[in-house]
Amino acid sequence: MAALLRDRAPVWVQTRCGLEPRALTALTVVLLLAAGLAGGYFWTGRPEPVRAPELVRAAAPMPAAPATKPEPGKAPVPGAGASGARVVVDIGGKVRRPGVLTLPAGSRVADALRAAGGAEPGADLTGVNRARVLFDGEQVLVGVPGMPAGGAGPGGGSAPGGAGSGGTGVPLSLNTATAEQLDGLPGVGPVLAQHIVDHRTEHGGFRSVGELREVNGIGERRFADLEPLVRP
Repeated sequence: MAALLRDRAPVWVQTRCGLEPRALTALTVVLLLAAGLAGGYFWTGRPEPVRAPELVRAAAPMPAAPATKPEPGKAPVPGAGASGARVVVDIGGKVRRPGVLTLPAGSRVADALRAAGGAEPGADLTGVNRARVLFDGEQVLVGVPGMPAGGAGPGGGSAPGGAGSGGTGVPLSLNTATAEQLDGLPGVGPVLAQHIVDHRTEHGGFRSVGELREVNGIGERRFADLEPLVRP
């Protein structure tokens, strides 16, 4: 093999290497390595087909939640509770638009006055408890002579200083009477009258005369004396 390569090698190779077997073998290895590297270079540099990128479809938009529509014939009432409860009150006296009003449960006397257009000019609102919670079926009278300025409770009016206080004999409303009016009841002094007012404010009013027993300072005997003289 070496002799064959030596015979076929160029003249300058034979001159340089002296045609020694070791030199000729080394030259052969170098040439083979160079040929292999050249082949690998050209192989890796060959053109390759490129795939087109896959189309990515956009996700479908989520459907919007349907808007809640009010029931036909009903308009949303500001301040109405989640249960939609209502109270019906009759407001009269010196207000711009007296009449029967339907208000959200938990409304106060101030809300009824506002819904009635407000008090007329010159109306005395000194004794009106505008923070009091309204009851269903209640009548509120503003500035009517012979009536407490705060109005009347359910079922009618109550004269100032009702029964037992030298008034007209109409039971005194526990929900609208002032501390001074309650003080005029038999067996009720300023301290007990204030206890009644505080209990009314704390519990949102009296729903029955029997709740008067829960007031601090009123026992069974005093309750028996007051029961025919008062109403919710």
